[in-house]
Amino acid sequence: MPEHRLSTDTDDGLLLIISGPSGVGKTTITRGVERSIPGAVFSVSATTRARTPADVEGVDYHFVTPEEFERMVGEGAFLEHAGVFGKRYGTPRAWVEEQLARGRLVILEIDVQGAMQVKAKLPEAFAVFILPPSEEALLERLRSRKREGEEAIQKRFAEARREIEQARSSGVYDAYVVNRDVHEAIAEAVGLIERRRGTKR
Repeated sequence: MPEHRLSTDTDDGLLLIISGPSGVGKTTITRGVERSIPGAVFSVSATTRARTPADVEGVDYHFVTPEEFERMVGEGAFLEHAGVFGKRYGTPRAWVEEQLARGRLVILEIDVQGAMQVKAKLPEAFAVFILPPSEEALLERLRSRKREGEEAIQKRFAEARREIEQARSSGVYDAYVVNRDVHEAIAEAVGLIERRRGTKR
């Protein structure tokens, strides 16, 4: 428990993990959940990637040097960490635990590998995986972004299918939400979270 309780502190802190394949709309759903639940906070990752002019320190990421990142790994300062395209990302443990102690809903948007790491350390975390209505719908969404050529889209699609399979076989997800309609998916996720918090009280 934090030493200095705030008037807004409660005892129903919950760590929420949201995962899903590329193109499924998980970031939109994550932000919708964050807006819908009072006191919800989005966990900000530490990263070794270079800061761009658009980035805000402490809002988008905590920017650290590779040496600092390595030191944090050695100290066990991350709930999970991973390397992506030569850059490293990690979820700082102390901040998450402080927010949980204050009764906040702390949201992590991470992949299946990260979710497995977090669940191993904090098994009481609530993990939700966002699914597309169908494989065809997912492929259509990836194409409709118009960001990449067909070859890159097919690569992402294969990766998405692999991630869905990995999520199902990992045993770490407490619930699956199918994103047919983004507003319905947000409402379903919020309902699941509120029921989970309700049973904790």
